[in-house]
Amino acid sequence: MRLVVQRVLRSSVKVNGICIGSIECGIMVLVGVHQADTEAIAVGMARKLAELRIFEDEQGKMNRSVREIGGSVLAVSNFTLYGDCRKGRRPSFSEAAGGDRAKAIYEAFVSALSRLVPTQSGRFGAEMQVEIINDGPVTLLLDSKID
Repeated sequence: MRLVVQRVLRSSVKVNGICIGSIECGIMVLVGVHQADTEAIAVGMARKLAELRIFEDEQGKMNRSVREIGGSVLAVSNFTLYGDCRKGRRPSFSEAAGGDRAKAIYEAFVSALSRLVPTQSGRFGAEMQVEIINDGPVTLLLDSKID
């Protein structure tokens, strides 16, 4: 599983011009599912995200999690995170999990995350427009795959 994590002041996601999820201060995360991922990996990544210390404490150090600051998470599925552009000019998505399997793992991630922190989500498989007001900016890549 690959997560692109952005600390945000606010973020929203629209489908067909209709807002289906929005948050104020917190994390906007793009979620890519690898073909080898499992629901157990999704649960572990949700826990890691909820506990990731990327918000500043009183001394200005990144020492607080989204849970500790009372923030929220907006999770948006994005299979293109597994786009491989090393050969040619068109990305290959052969490492991304396919359809129903990817959806089940993404939903397991969102479900586990929502038990830990207030969570909004996009619509799996839909064309979405995501608005982000970055804070910092702080952007991190979390990857569960161990080579």
